[in-house]
Amino acid sequence: MRMEFPQQQKPADGKIIYPPGVKEITDKITNDEVVKRLKMVVKTFMDMDQDSEDEKQQYLPLALHLASEFFLRNPNKDVRLLVACCLADIFRIYAPEAPYTSHDKLKDIFLFITRQLKGLEDTKSPQFNRYFYLLENIAWVKSYNICFELEDCNEIFIQLFKTLFSVINNSHNQKVHMHMLDLMSSIIMEGDGVTQELLDSILINLIPAHKNLNKQAFDLSKVLLKRTVQTIETCIANFFNQVLVLGKSSVSDLSEHVFDLIQELFAIDPPLLLSVMPQLEFKLKSNDGEERLAVVRLLAKLFGAKDSELATQNRPLWQCFLGRFNDIHVPVRLECVKFASHCLMNHPDLAKDLTEFLKVRSHDPEEAIRHDVIVTIITAGKKDLCLVNDQLLGFVRERTLDKRWRVRKEAMMGLAQLYKKYCLHHEAGKDAAQKVSWIKDKLLHIYYQNSIDDKLLVEKIFAQYMVPHNLETQEKMKCLYYLYSCLDPNAVKALNEMWKCQNMLRSQVRELLDLHKQPTSEANSAAMFGKLMTIAKNLPDPGKAQDFMKKFNQVLGEDEKLRVQLELLISPTCSCKQADVCVREITRKLANPKQPTNPFLEMVKFLLERIAPVHIDSEAISALVKLLNKSIEGTAEDEEEGVMPDAAIRSGLELLKVLSFTHPTSFHSAETYESLLQCLKMEDEKVAEAAIQIFRNTGHKIETELPQIRSTLIPILHQKAKRGTPHQAKQAVHCIHAIFHNKEVQLAQIFEPLSRSLNADVPEQLITPLVSLGHISMLAPDQFASPMKSIVANFIVKDLLMNDRSVGNKNGKLWCPDEEVSPEVLAKVHAIKLLVRWLLGMRNNQSKSANSTLRLLSAMLVSEGDLTEQKKISKSDMSRLRLAAGGAIMKLSQEPCYHEIITPEQFQLSALVINDECYQVRQIFAQKVHVALVKLQLPLEYMSIFSLCAKDPVKERRAHARQCLLKNISVRREYIKQNPMAHEKLLSLLPEYVVPYMIHLLAHDPDFTKPQDSEQLRDIKECLWFMLEVLMTKNENNSHAFLKKMVDNIKQTKDAQAPDDPKTNEKLYIVCDIALFVIVNKSTTYHLESPKDPVLPTKFFTPPDKDFINDKEYLSLEARTVLLTGKPKPASVLGTVNKPLSVTGKRPYNRTAGSETGSNVSGNSEPSSPSGNKGREQGTDASETGASENEENPVILLSVTPVKTEPVKNKEVNSEQSATGNDSAERGKKRAAPADGSENMHQNPEEDQPDEMGGPVPPKPRRGRPPKSQTPGSTEKSSEAKTGGRGRKRAAPTLESPGGLEAANVKVPKQQKDTEAKKAPAQRQMDLQR
Repeated sequence: MRMEFPQQQKPADGKIIYPPGVKEITDKITNDEVVKRLKMVVKTFMDMDQDSEDEKQQYLPLALHLASEFFLRNPNKDVRLLVACCLADIFRIYAPEAPYTSHDKLKDIFLFITRQLKGLEDTKSPQFNRYFYLLENIAWVKSYNICFELEDCNEIFIQLFKTLFSVINNSHNQKVHMHMLDLMSSIIMEGDGVTQELLDSILINLIPAHKNLNKQAFDLSKVLLKRTVQTIETCIANFFNQVLVLGKSSVSDLSEHVFDLIQELFAIDPPLLLSVMPQLEFKLKSNDGEERLAVVRLLAKLFGAKDSELATQNRPLWQCFLGRFNDIHVPVRLECVKFASHCLMNHPDLAKDLTEFLKVRSHDPEEAIRHDVIVTIITAGKKDLCLVNDQLLGFVRERTLDKRWRVRKEAMMGLAQLYKKYCLHHEAGKDAAQKVSWIKDKLLHIYYQNSIDDKLLVEKIFAQYMVPHNLETQEKMKCLYYLYSCLDPNAVKALNEMWKCQNMLRSQVRELLDLHKQPTSEANSAAMFGKLMTIAKNLPDPGKAQDFMKKFNQVLGEDEKLRVQLELLISPTCSCKQADVCVREITRKLANPKQPTNPFLEMVKFLLERIAPVHIDSEAISALVKLLNKSIEGTAEDEEEGVMPDAAIRSGLELLKVLSFTHPTSFHSAETYESLLQCLKMEDEKVAEAAIQIFRNTGHKIETELPQIRSTLIPILHQKAKRGTPHQAKQAVHCIHAIFHNKEVQLAQIFEPLSRSLNADVPEQLITPLVSLGHISMLAPDQFASPMKSIVANFIVKDLLMNDRSVGNKNGKLWCPDEEVSPEVLAKVHAIKLLVRWLLGMRNNQSKSANSTLRLLSAMLVSEGDLTEQKKISKSDMSRLRLAAGGAIMKLSQEPCYHEIITPEQFQLSALVINDECYQVRQIFAQKVHVALVKLQLPLEYMSIFSLCAKDPVKERRAHARQCLLKNISVRREYIKQNPMAHEKLLSLLPEYVVPYMIHLLAHDPDFTKPQDSEQLRDIKECLWFMLEVLMTKNENNSHAFLKKMVDNIKQTKDAQAPDDPKTNEKLYIVCDIALFVIVNKSTTYHLESPKDPVLPTKFFTPPDKDFINDKEYLSLEARTVLLTGKPKPASVLGTVNKPLSVTGKRPYNRTAGSETGSNVSGNSEPSSPSGNKGREQGTDASETGASENEENPVILLSVTPVKTEPVKNKEVNSEQSATGNDSAERGKKRAAPADGSENMHQNPEEDQPDEMGGPVPPKPRRGRPPKSQTPGSTEKSSEAKTGGRGRKRAAPTLESPGGLEAANVKVPKQQKDTEAKKAPAQRQMDLQR
């Protein structure tokens, strides 16, 4: 209530009347006496109320007297307190009229009362109750409201607010808080507005520094603002408008704290900022990056706060804020990403909005931002998996392949933590576990990466998060058992590879320790150095690792105890617990207390972690076997773990099989072998096969130490070798050979009955005997090679391979699933394998058996798999036999004595299998060649086969071949670096030496029939560049000059295959010229000095004749132009209509846009090179992997619409195709599968197709053999007509011979007349850089 000023100030007589018993109070008496008398006055005023009119009149002079300077300026605080209490009561009693009329006096009085309120600070003071009374009185009466009439009331209010905020503390009770609030809120709500200074006095308590100093002041301000929100909101909005929009920072000392204030005000009561939020949207769009950053930080806190509804209430601001995720300023983007974590945790409903922006940021160019995206998602996921959707987890999954190690590591570790929490510990139930079940596979897939850091981290994650090594053995093995059964095939391979790598590293360390036991010598030191380099390659940062390993080796040499500990650690009998002790002991010995961070010790720890058996020992194998037994008995928790019992048994055996390679000693116990014997008796073929292999790997001591097991095992192995599956038979024979001393007797007991019971009329029962006999003759050649010779001659060749007893399925498919292959063909395939195993066992060619076998295999390739040529066998079965024959020659090449007798013609025949018309044959053969090459088992010449893959129409096959080349070349170069002795065998190791073999192979390509034909030349160039591109990536030791020198040298020799045939030699020299053309155009260093003089293989090239100098250029100028630009001659005016103009001179070799799209057409008027347009970039490539791709139904397809729409896209079959068109029509390639799966379909032409001279089309021989003579009953009308040979698409046929045109990718030939030139669709230029 508001007080009014009375008209009269004092009674007429002006005499001061004191309450009864109170003497006059003057400055003449002591302070104690003043206090004593004032107390009585206070009591009197306390007891008075507003209705006591007489008393009010009576004591008016006293009231005026108490406001005199004597009292207001009194030095005694007790006096001042009592006076203040009296004045407060006076305001109460005389309300609504005040006894004081002077504005100055009133100001003095209220400032005086305000000063006394400071006494509230000390609640333990004897006078505190009086101070509280004072506060209560003025709050209840709202005495300060009288000041609104004063001009400078603001000074009083500011002083009051400051005083109250300064005195409030945690010893005050609720009543003190309440009275202070009442007092201040009445001033705010009943005044005409809040000045900036007064607002500052409230807001200053919200600033973090003040908030931390006086929490009670902060709480008081908070409640005050909440209570007065309706009144004060306008003032707050005005303040922020001045500072944020108008930039007037001088309006308040708090201007620099605006963002802190906004945050606190929002937390107190969002409506306080109703008008401020639009101003923040304005600030978000500021041109100043630092300013945007500050606003983003603020809004991140507002949007992310636990109960904030700002995002839903203010969508425009939320959308504007999300836009900052794409801010140009890196710190702004970083702040947004960090905010996302809190937002996901506190506001799951906003995850959808955030997902798209986090997706973009997960590909941010800044490493720190990509890193924080992962941290954000993983942090939220660890709190609750429901907070992160599959898309967000997908971003983390992507980042496991990030180019930066820090990002990859964060992503991998984050996923590992989620896996452990939700899959291992099942903290959120089965649904959550299912949601992240893919993590285990993904993490293991990373083991395929080349970086050693990635591999080491996967190993660490596996040991700490997937199968924690600190668990008890039973629990640990249960974890491993069910993990292994749930992994996808690639993850299983990765895990197996991990154990294999660790085992190999253990072997390297074991060999290093063995070298320490030998006497010191130069050879020993060199061998030791080689071991150290190999070990260092298996550690992070191989450069530093080499130095640290040298140091470690030195320490090993000096410290025998350390060697003993390390030997114990890598001992096959070391248990996991012993390993832990050894690692601790070695670490302790190498630790240096004075060096807190010891990189040397860290590197040694990496090594110890990799070689220590943290999971597998005898106890662990025993636990795994018990789990397997439970699964077999049906008492395991398989289904609870999400695995079917059959799958658990099979994967459990597979796991044991893998571990039997890496930890064979741990299996040696009767209990383990008893369980494995039970598995041998199970019906599941895979289970029994795995069990036999485990016996084979681990059973070396069975015969001497476990006779009971031996006696049970032998009959089972005999039975499996005679009547088991082919795989079981193979393993059984190898098992007998590996673990029994009387192996000759055992194998004879199998060999004799099987050799007597062979019957080609029952092919179903032939396969297992053939497998067993083949492996027996390979493992024990001295005993069985001779008896096998008669079996081979009389049964295998004459009875089985040279006879077709049944008629194959004529469905026209080039491939069929394994289960659909006829038993007879399966028997033939295994018969071919038996021949190879028999020869590999003998390892000599004294009986000339190898020559006759190679002739047989060559005949099979020449006849395309139909050895008898009776047309009984189906297309798919022929494919199987071609693959078997090609693989057999390749397998025999791995044995030096047979490699010597393989003729160049036989090598070329087997090489052409990589261009087979059947996709699966090409795929499997290429993989077999690659695997043997990588192991350095195949001669170098077999690497040249991959150059033919340039002709493959399927993009995936070409990509695979390129990867094979890269891998092989790197393996060979690394081998040469690591093995000093390898320099003596450079001819068989150095990758560059593949070039002579490749040139010879391409010179004898059956498609290379016209030495000056532009299409064929470009075909050759594509094949050459396919290999040379990989070889020339790095110019190590002037290898470009070496390559050129090598090709130059070939031109000075003759083709050893036909040294006197001018045409053969001309083709060889043309291929050399193309190779030189490619090298010169692609290298800038070819003219430098060659590091060494190349040596050429005498099997393929004659020794150089000193009298013979071949400096002739075999490529015409036109041919060079074609190879360079793909354009043999300038087009006529009509020919250039609607085609892009080309710049004269040498064209750049950049891949054109067309080559990256699905289009079959490019901007060149001439036909593109065969491999340039063989569906390489077609959309149809993808469809060329299923069974339908090898269909051969006679359906006519004239055109196919490519993926990309351009003016000319559908290539039409032209009935007037020239011979050039015929010869170039997709030679040597499997037909590219059209979109509808009609790959390899036949098509009849409408008329004979003349060559350029108008004559009939010259026939092209079958791939890899001369034209067959016409046989009775053949559908061919003449010996010149042909059907499609292996590995080459059939050329456009004559009228008499229904051959196959490439439906999806038919070439358009050159046209002789200008009027016809416009019909030719544009073709893309030749590009060497593919």
